[in-house]
Amino acid sequence: MLGLALFVCAWAIIARSGGRIPGPGAVWDAAVVIFSDPFYQKGPNDQGIGWNVLSSLRRVGIGFGLAALVGIPLGFVLGRFRFLSDMAAPIVAILKPVSPLAWLPIGLLMFKAANPAAIYAIFICSLWPMIINTAVGVQQVPQDYLNVARVLNLSEWKVFTRILFPAVLPYMITGVRLSIGIAWLVIVAAEMLTGGVGIGFWVWDEWNNLKVEHIIIAIFTIGCVGLLLEQALMLVARRFNYS
Repeated sequence: MLGLALFVCAWAIIARSGGRIPGPGAVWDAAVVIFSDPFYQKGPNDQGIGWNVLSSLRRVGIGFGLAALVGIPLGFVLGRFRFLSDMAAPIVAILKPVSPLAWLPIGLLMFKAANPAAIYAIFICSLWPMIINTAVGVQQVPQDYLNVARVLNLSEWKVFTRILFPAVLPYMITGVRLSIGIAWLVIVAAEMLTGGVGIGFWVWDEWNNLKVEHIIIAIFTIGCVGLLLEQALMLVARRFNYS
């Protein structure tokens, strides 16, 4: 609470010192108006902040879900088989540092539409943490466990369900938590570039209307939604922490 109070005081001092940054009071008054009716609709490009947040969450959910369907099984395969891991290592090393927005023009070229292109960018950026963390988790399984499975002549399916999956689950959830944070960061920037309905587009539209108070409200809204997503996944991670 003290940290938040100091933050608001510093914000108020900066706003009063000049410039065009609105103070906490002006932003609060604007927020009361915006959140009094967050789900209004006055056309396809004039909707409340609630609809824009839900639209962004829908894109994040689709892109993130597709990345989980691809990244988690691929991470298990790469962690389980050393030859495939060594073969994929240079590809992952080259593509992982690429900015997710660099993939956006490729998505526009492939899908010819802004919405699937934004989902494609989320898919790409969410893929790498899940692949890497899942593969590392598989590689951290003690070799003695696998040796016992070999002695007992367990099938690959039983090795996966009885040994690998329970041991790798905490690593996998950590990768999922990192991916959802990155996906929420990317969607805002992607929507600024692609337009349409979404919190990123809403920020850019308010900038074009020179409503700085609304931009600051959107910043806090984006931060709160991202915090809730991360906290929810951290609760799941604690549930499956076997340490």
